[in-house]
Amino acid sequence: MAKLMKARKLILFGLLLLLATVGVAIYMPLSAEQANTTTVKNVALKAIASGLASPWSVAFLPDGKILVTEKPGRLRVIEHGKLLAAPVAGVPIVEEIGQGGLLDVVLHPNYRENGWLYLTYTAKDQQGVGVEVVRAKLQNNQLQQQEMIFTQRPKLKKDHHFGSRILFDQQGYLYITLGDRGEQERAQVISHHIGKVIRLHDDGRIPKDNPVISPSEQSTEAYTFGHRNVQGAALNPWTGKIWTHEHGPQGGDEINILQAGVNYGWPVITYGVNYFIGTKIGEGTHKAGMAQPIYKWVPSIAPSGMTFYTGDAYPSWKGQLFVGSLKFQTLVKLKLDGDKVVSEERLFKNVGRVRDVRQGPDGLLYMVADDKVFQLKPAY
Repeated sequence: MAKLMKARKLILFGLLLLLATVGVAIYMPLSAEQANTTTVKNVALKAIASGLASPWSVAFLPDGKILVTEKPGRLRVIEHGKLLAAPVAGVPIVEEIGQGGLLDVVLHPNYRENGWLYLTYTAKDQQGVGVEVVRAKLQNNQLQQQEMIFTQRPKLKKDHHFGSRILFDQQGYLYITLGDRGEQERAQVISHHIGKVIRLHDDGRIPKDNPVISPSEQSTEAYTFGHRNVQGAALNPWTGKIWTHEHGPQGGDEINILQAGVNYGWPVITYGVNYFIGTKIGEGTHKAGMAQPIYKWVPSIAPSGMTFYTGDAYPSWKGQLFVGSLKFQTLVKLKLDGDKVVSEERLFKNVGRVRDVRQGPDGLLYMVADDKVFQLKPAY
């Protein structure tokens, strides 16, 4: 029996070592006490769609329909609380690989007038895989009048850290978040797109007032740089500032407020350490000329999706920031005082890996977790 127990321990150790070698994150469950998870009174989770294949993002059409992206490359429609069987036709060819696939979906701010919707996805060429952004018009359950407005350069062979949130600011500029693709030093190189947040006109043209980040460069698509993997972006409706969050390595997830031309430090500075072995990355946590996050998580929560709540359905939540957590399968609520985070609360428990959170036109919050889309429905 002792030999059998010893053999089992060796097998378990070998499996853990294999997972570490291939780079798979091992998440241990967190107790309610550790996570400060709250049972939400008077708010119920209602699944309005289930059985989805790795849903990533949602967008709300003026006619009440909800669009949902599935990472394998399908754009789905929820109508009257029911997931339609037929996906939207005409989606570009998507290369689903690792963390890549069909990712974000956003409507143009003037969607009612021009009908443009925007998709981010990963596409393949001879060099590798990278993020592309297309805009199109949805007509008769088909994407038509497609226009490619951005192609990430260079494309790389690796299959992770694509970033890929998109949003519009109050002036109508389009922002695209891009990760370091697992080649972290590229985040500090200005002449390409890796580890950057991109700023464009809505048709893909480069704004003339984009920052000149390097004296040797002209203005490019890059608005900020030094990012690891930005998977959350939201416009603060009260200040007009763009907030983002990004994954750190082991520890060091962070929230930033974007400023033109600013270096957000990765991989020179970080509050995270190397996976499993825990060794230092870069030069420490601070360096002159590199921005500090306004908030950070150590240990990591693996954040994804983000929205400011402006509605009246949950009165005590108005003005607060919501972030999904992949790692702890919960919804994180951050209380704000201006540009500062003053407290954190984790809502619900074990709801699945929360990939996105959005406010709908009905003033309710919607959450994408595992294979479902949830509506946070007031119970009174």
